[in-house]
Amino acid sequence: MCTNMAAVPPGIRMLVSFDRDQWYRALTFILTFLLYTSFHLSRKPISIVKSELHKNCSSVSEIATLASSSGSLQPPPQSIHTDMDCSWKPFDKKNYRQLLGAMDYSFLCAYAVGMYLSWASHDVTTVHPCSGIIGERLPIRLYLTVGMLSSGLFTCLFGLGYVYNIHNMGFYVFVQVANGLVQTTGWPSVVTCISNWFGKGRRGLVMGLWNSHTSVGNILGSLIAGYWVSSNWGMSFIVPGIIIAVMGVVCFFFLIEHPNDLKSMYAQNTSPGKRVPTKSWNGVNGHTEVNHQYKDNKTQSYDTELLLPSDSVCVPAQTVVVVKRESEPSAISFMGALRIPGVIEFSLCLLFAKLVSYTFLFWLPLYITKTAHLDAKQAGDLSTLFDVGGIVGGILAGVISDKLGMRATTCAVMLLLAAPTLYGFSMISEFGFGPTIGMLLVCGGLVNGPYSLITTAVSADLGTHKSLKGNARALSTVTAIIDGTGSIGAALGPLLAGLLSAGGWDQVFYMLMTADFLALLCLLRLVTKELTSSKSPPISAVELKEH
Repeated sequence: MCTNMAAVPPGIRMLVSFDRDQWYRALTFILTFLLYTSFHLSRKPISIVKSELHKNCSSVSEIATLASSSGSLQPPPQSIHTDMDCSWKPFDKKNYRQLLGAMDYSFLCAYAVGMYLSWASHDVTTVHPCSGIIGERLPIRLYLTVGMLSSGLFTCLFGLGYVYNIHNMGFYVFVQVANGLVQTTGWPSVVTCISNWFGKGRRGLVMGLWNSHTSVGNILGSLIAGYWVSSNWGMSFIVPGIIIAVMGVVCFFFLIEHPNDLKSMYAQNTSPGKRVPTKSWNGVNGHTEVNHQYKDNKTQSYDTELLLPSDSVCVPAQTVVVVKRESEPSAISFMGALRIPGVIEFSLCLLFAKLVSYTFLFWLPLYITKTAHLDAKQAGDLSTLFDVGGIVGGILAGVISDKLGMRATTCAVMLLLAAPTLYGFSMISEFGFGPTIGMLLVCGGLVNGPYSLITTAVSADLGTHKSLKGNARALSTVTAIIDGTGSIGAALGPLLAGLLSAGGWDQVFYMLMTADFLALLCLLRLVTKELTSSKSPPISAVELKEH
C-alpha cells in the first residue's frame, strides 16, 4: 500500500482535486521566483532611505540665513522628527557614511555567519539539508515560512523607528542583525526546491530566467521604497515587510519541496484494487527513492510516473515487486563538500563578485544622489536600470554557458569586461542622461551575470557532481557554502564603501575594480582546464550529460 510521506500543503490538496498535470513544475518555478523576489524586495529599502537619513541640508541653511538677515520672525523650516537640522539622528553627523556602512555590515555579516552556523550544525548532526538545527525538525516549507514571517517582522520594525521617533543606533543595528540571520532561510531552500523539480539539460537557461528574481525584487523594492521615502520613510520598510510576511503564508499553503512528496496524495486517489503492495515509504521530503520493477525487467522511477496519467501513478498493471533503495545517503560534511572539484574556486570568486554586486545594491542610489544631484526618489528610480541590466546579464550568462559548456570561462569573460565598465561608471557625473542610462544597463549586466550564474546553475552543478554518486542531499550544503562565502564579500563591500567614500567616490571604484580582478584570478585554473579539455570540463554541460 502507498503510504504517506511528507505532509502535502493544504492549498495543493485543494487544487489537486481539479487538475494534476505538469503545471506543478510551472507552479514551483513561479512560486519560488516570487518567494525570493520578496526577500530582495525587503533588502532594498535601506539603500533608498540612506539619502533621506542624511540629507543635503545646504538649502535649509540658506533659507535660515536669509530669514535671519531679513529679520523675519518666522522660524526656518525644520524636520518633524529633528530639532536642529534636516537629517535623521544619529545619521546627522559627519561620520554618517561609516554609520550607514555599519548598518549594511550588520545585516550582511549576520547573513554570512548564519550560513556558517547552518553548516556547522549540519556537519555535526547530519540534519536535513540547508536547514541547520531548526531544519532537523522542520521541512523546507515550514522552515522557509518561519523565516519569511520573521523577516517581515524585523523589516517592519526598522520602519517603526520612524513612526516612534527612535534615534538609537543600537536599535537599528539589532534589527539588521536579526533580519540578516532569519534571511539565511531563503536561498538554500529555494535553490534546493527548484533543483528538485528541474533537470540538468538546460540548467543555465532555466536558472538564468529564474534568478532574475534578484533584480526584479531590487526593482520593486526601489519603486516601493521610493514612493514613500520623501514623505514617510518608515513606510518604505513597513510595506515590504508586510509583503514578505504575506508571501511566507503563501509558501506554507502551496510550496511543494520535491515531486516525490505528491506520491502519497496520488496514492490516495488510486482505487484500492490497483494499489501497489509495498512497504511503507519512510523518506521525508522526497529523499527516499522508490522504483517499480516490472515483469519485463524495466525499472521506472516515481519521477517518471508523476508525469503519467492519474491511473498510472503507483498502479503499474503487472507489478511484481517494489525495489527500494537500501539506505538513504547521509548529508555530506562541510569538508566533504569542499573537496568537490570547483567548490573552493567558485566560492572565492563569488566572494569578490558579490562584494561588487552588493556595494551597488546598498550604495548606488546614494551615489547617484550625490553625483547626479537628484532627489532620493529620482535616484532610486534611476538605480533600477542597473537591475534591469542584471536580468539580461543573468539570462545571457546562462544561455552562453549552456551552449559552450563552460561555466567558468563564461564568468571570467564577463568579469574581464566588467573592469573597464566600472571605470567608465565612476565618471557618471560627467555623462549626459542618455549615456548614464546605457552605462547603468551594461554595468548591471556584466556585474550581475557571473554572480547570477555562480549562485544558481554552478551551485546546482556542483551539488549534483558525479563524484557524489547521486547523493542529492549535498545540493543544499554546497549551495550554502558557495552563497555563504559570497556573503562575506557582500558584507565587506558596503562596509568598505562607507569607509572609502569619505575620501572620494573614486576610491570606492578602485576597490570594486580590484575585487573584480581578484574574482577573475580565482577562476583561472578552471578556465584553463575548460579551454584545454574538449571532453570533460569541470563544470559544463558535457559533464552534466554523464549523469
